Amino acid sequence: MKNTAAGFKQQKENGEKITMLTAYDYCTAKLMDRAGINGLLVGDSLGMVMLGYEDTISVTMEDMIHHTAAVARGAENALIVADMPFMSYQTSVYDAVYNAGRLMKEGRCQAVKLEGGLSVCPQIRAITEASVPVMAHIGLTPQSVNAFGGFKVQGKTEEAARRLLQEAKAVEEAGAFAVVLECVPAKLSALISKEISIPTIGIGAGAGCDGQILVYQDMLAMYSDFTPKFVKKYADIGKAMQEGIAAYIDEVRKGAFPAPEHEFKISDQVMEKLYTEGGCAK
Repeated sequence: MKNTAAGFKQQKENGEKITMLTAYDYCTAKLMDRAGINGLLVGDSLGMVMLGYEDTISVTMEDMIHHTAAVARGAENALIVADMPFMSYQTSVYDAVYNAGRLMKEGRCQAVKLEGGLSVCPQIRAITEASVPVMAHIGLTPQSVNAFGGFKVQGKTEEAARRLLQEAKAVEEAGAFAVVLECVPAKLSALISKEISIPTIGIGAGAGCDGQILVYQDMLAMYSDFTPKFVKKYADIGKAMQEGIAAYIDEVRKGAFPAPEHEFKISDQVMEKLYTEGGCAK
């Protein structure tokens, strides 16, 4: 069955954990969808893991639309959420609604995600009023990493914890159907999850959240530039890929590939005529 924004809230009410992963292309989205994932986030993390940028700030709307459309073609049942890139919504409410509409219309997603709490509530409210579901994102927000002074756990002091709780309630009141909690202490995330009615999706936020999300290249050991503490590696696909590619290179160089079973046949009679008519020596 098709996962929906309303379905996510129903899962929380039923006590069912929500599963999400990032996806950026057709083939990967199709595999994840077949595995039964609830939601796929086309994250602006694609800037680093797919495009080789230093951060997420460099990602453009065109990047997001291109990759979101590819994921949408691959996934039938997962809820597809697309990140709104840096400066696509911060500049004005108008820009936020316009760019959210582009992601849904051109990217074919079913929801958008934007970072920030109280400061972006007007945008969340306007986007949802335009019939585009919004997933909020508080705690560590990578687009604001320069303001934070690096990738740091958020909400560790009493003041910071109270602010995160306030922001979670604010984005809920503004109309968000779910909220990502990133790099938030587990006990605080559990409290936030109890205090609001919309689902919390954790990434480095403990088991008390209503759901979890990871960057798939991290959990499959495909991205080696940096591995966050909160990542569990479920398979070493990166190593398997490298070994497979190395074996291919070796067999091609030795002439072992392609082998006869990988080749197409032609009759000896046809070849005999070609050699005869062309004056070729056998």
